[in-house]
Amino acid sequence: MPRLCFHYSTMNAGKSTALLQAAHNYRERGHAVLVYTAAVDIRGGGRVHSRIGIDAPARAYTAVTDFAADARATLATGGLSCILVDEAQFLSESQVRGLGHIVDDLGIAVLCYGLRTDFRGRLFPGSAALLAWADDLVELRTICHCGAHATMVVRVDASGAVEREGAQVEIGGNERYVPLCRRHFVEAHASGHV
Repeated sequence: MPRLCFHYSTMNAGKSTALLQAAHNYRERGHAVLVYTAAVDIRGGGRVHSRIGIDAPARAYTAVTDFAADARATLATGGLSCILVDEAQFLSESQVRGLGHIVDDLGIAVLCYGLRTDFRGRLFPGSAALLAWADDLVELRTICHCGAHATMVVRVDASGAVEREGAQVEIGGNERYVPLCRRHFVEAHASGHV
């Protein structure tokens, strides 16, 4: 039975790697997939990139992307077994509900991969909707510098100072974001340093 799944974590937990592995597994068994990544992440250039060096082509989605229309068009020209969405925190609530309809009405599995919270510890809109609407929630784990389970992320500036304010969405990698356990997240926000 197809399901809507949300694979979530903080930065550096292997979300994109897991998505690419899932796409490979489907394709290796002869199943068609659609792979999406957020257009707002301009670093990707129309590809899903993993920090371990693997990547694959992807369709860029925006706030107006109609995933169901793409699924129906793909079904009309052949089969479709799964839709995979990277950077799912950037989905809108209506897009998440639409992905649920794809599962329920079209019988296509949907696997979403994204961050749960931002650098202030607040839910992204897409993540909040997925936490509410997904059939399955899967946490991908990584570790804090202390070795504990990292569940949070801080944004740092060029000097390494913790940023407490700013736009929720600012694209960046290891140079801007540091995964931390809750204790070190609280300490970093209090002290201003990781």
